[in-house]
Amino acid sequence: MGRKHTKSNLPQKVCPVCGRPFEWRKKWADCWDEVKYCSERCRRRR
Repeated sequence: MGRKHTKSNLPQKVCPVCGRPFEWRKKWADCWDEVKYCSERCRRRR
Protein backbone atom coordinates (compact mmCIF):
# COMPACT_ATOMS: atom_id res chain seq x y z
CA MET A 1 0.00 0.00 0.00
CA GLY A 2 1.59 3.25 -1.15
CA ARG A 3 1.11 6.56 0.53
CA LYS A 4 -0.57 9.40 -1.26
CA HIS A 5 2.11 11.98 -0.36
CA THR A 6 5.78 11.62 0.44
CA LYS A 7 7.56 14.09 2.71
CA SER A 8 9.46 15.60 -0.19
CA ASN A 9 6.33 15.91 -2.35
CA LEU A 10 3.67 17.47 -0.09
CA PRO A 11 1.31 20.07 -1.53
CA GLN A 12 1.96 23.64 -0.38
CA LYS A 13 -0.03 26.84 0.00
CA VAL A 14 0.94 30.37 1.02
CA CYS A 15 -0.71 31.92 4.06
CA PRO A 16 -2.42 35.22 3.09
CA VAL A 17 -1.73 36.73 6.55
CA CYS A 18 1.96 36.05 7.15
CA GLY A 19 3.00 35.18 3.59
CA ARG A 20 4.81 32.00 4.61
CA PRO A 21 4.43 28.74 2.72
CA PHE A 22 2.91 25.85 4.65
CA GLU A 23 2.58 22.19 3.77
CA TRP A 24 -0.24 19.68 3.82
CA ARG A 25 -0.90 17.99 7.17
CA LYS A 26 -2.66 14.73 7.80
CA LYS A 27 -5.35 16.45 9.90
CA TRP A 28 -6.23 18.51 6.79
CA ALA A 29 -6.63 15.42 4.58
CA ASP A 30 -10.43 15.82 4.31
CA CYS A 31 -10.54 19.61 4.02
CA TRP A 32 -7.32 20.70 2.25
CA ASP A 33 -9.27 22.72 -0.33
CA GLU A 34 -10.84 24.86 2.43
CA VAL A 35 -7.59 25.46 4.37
CA LYS A 36 -6.46 29.07 3.91
CA TYR A 37 -4.30 29.90 6.93
CA CYS A 38 -1.14 28.25 8.28
CA SER A 39 -2.21 28.41 11.94
CA GLU A 40 -4.97 29.39 14.36
CA ARG A 41 -3.05 32.58 15.12
CA CYS A 42 -3.12 33.67 11.48
CA ARG A 43 -6.77 32.66 11.16
CA ARG A 44 -7.67 34.92 14.10
CA ARG A 45 -5.53 37.82 12.76
CA ARG A 46 -7.08 37.86 9.26
